[in-house]
Amino acid sequence: MQFRSVVTALIFALSVTACSTVNKVVYRIDVPQGNYLEASKVTQLKTGMTAQQVQYLLGTPVLIDPYSNHTWYYVYLQQKAYETPEQHTLVVHFDQNDTVSNFDLDKPLPNDGKVEVNNTIITAPDAQAKRWWQFWK
Repeated sequence: MQFRSVVTALIFALSVTACSTVNKVVYRIDVPQGNYLEASKVTQLKTGMTAQQVQYLLGTPVLIDPYSNHTWYYVYLQQKAYETPEQHTLVVHFDQNDTVSNFDLDKPLPNDGKVEVNNTIITAPDAQAKRWWQFWK
């Protein structure tokens, strides 16, 4: 009798924990991997730039083509919590003089999240600055 109640309780406990209806209970951090590509930096990339200028602007590439040193790959992978990972790949091609001949970005980059701030100062006229008890001024 006691064995049967223990087995029943054990089966019930396992079945309750197996079918949880609560999703995303555990906190997961955002995981960026690779070269962080900013839209403002990629727009500064121009054909005719030297390899040193590209490396100064974007950093060291994740991959340099092992068969030809004239192709650099910048790969950025962003995994936000429970969302599907998003990958951006920038391929920079150089000519024989080590200058950029062309570059390809597989999909557009998201905005940097920077918002323009309007710092306009609005001043009120002096007539509105008076209080009701200062009617004689």
